[in-house]
Amino acid sequence: MDLFAAMQTFVRVVEAGSFTRAAETLGSSRTRVTQQVQQLEAHLQVRLLNRTTRQVQVTADGAAYYDRCLGVLAAVDDAETGLSVATRTPRGRLRVDVPSPLARLILIPALPDFFERYPDIQLELGVSDRQVDLIGDNVDCVIRGGPIREQYLVARPLGALQLGCYAAPAYLAAQGVPVHPADLAETPHRVVRFLWGRGKGFPYALQRGAERLELQGRHSLEVDDGNACLAAGQAGLGVVCLPHYLAAEAVDRGELVRLFADWQVASLPLYLAFAPNRHVSAKLRVFIDWVTVVVAERAWLETPGER
Repeated sequence: MDLFAAMQTFVRVVEAGSFTRAAETLGSSRTRVTQQVQQLEAHLQVRLLNRTTRQVQVTADGAAYYDRCLGVLAAVDDAETGLSVATRTPRGRLRVDVPSPLARLILIPALPDFFERYPDIQLELGVSDRQVDLIGDNVDCVIRGGPIREQYLVARPLGALQLGCYAAPAYLAAQGVPVHPADLAETPHRVVRFLWGRGKGFPYALQRGAERLELQGRHSLEVDDGNACLAAGQAGLGVVCLPHYLAAEAVDRGELVRLFADWQVASLPLYLAFAPNRHVSAKLRVFIDWVTVVVAERAWLETPGER
């Protein structure tokens, strides 16, 4: 038995909550993962996990051993990366999850610079607007727009996304141009509803002087992805609320028109978050520092048409 590999597998099973999910994140088979944990229990002569048909529960001994394993794995990572840090070459696999529009327009175009600096890092980039479980999905860090609801996460603010309301010229020609945000609550207008978190519609707040309201309107379409929301707006399916940076190219091409320019939509904070009980490795530290600079260099407060 490879004791170190077995410890890594045991930690993954505890964090994932199942052998199947742990196997998926490790790129292994459920049978192999089960064997490694069984061999580890035989080696230690103690039961680490209670298995049922539906779930895996950690025993008291297993919980104590899990904490010890985290310390050992962190120490090994420090030992392995200590030399690479000295030579400025952090190495290893890094799992990051980011919103799809941010990946497409900002992060991926900037990655050649990252890999030129850190050629020994292998980046596994999850691209979606879903809110992943950092521990269960074995993700090192995430970039998210909006408040971080998981209180246990360490969140570093990266900036704020400025938002606006947009619609396609064809939609406005067919349904009329709304003069006031409250007009969207009236027939025949429709909005494309953006789903946030657990299927809840995102509450867009608008303000003009002392006037404040929440964007309301009928919807025929709900999406949980920023690129899909953009495409829906371009297709004339309704009024959409988008970050200015995401809408900019469509505005320049005449595919979208900004609405309510005299109203301010509450900005969306952008965070990088990671689990505090995870070891912040050299590769994660350099990625955090790099992406912080990449975001800071972008004109997040810029409005399309004012460039």
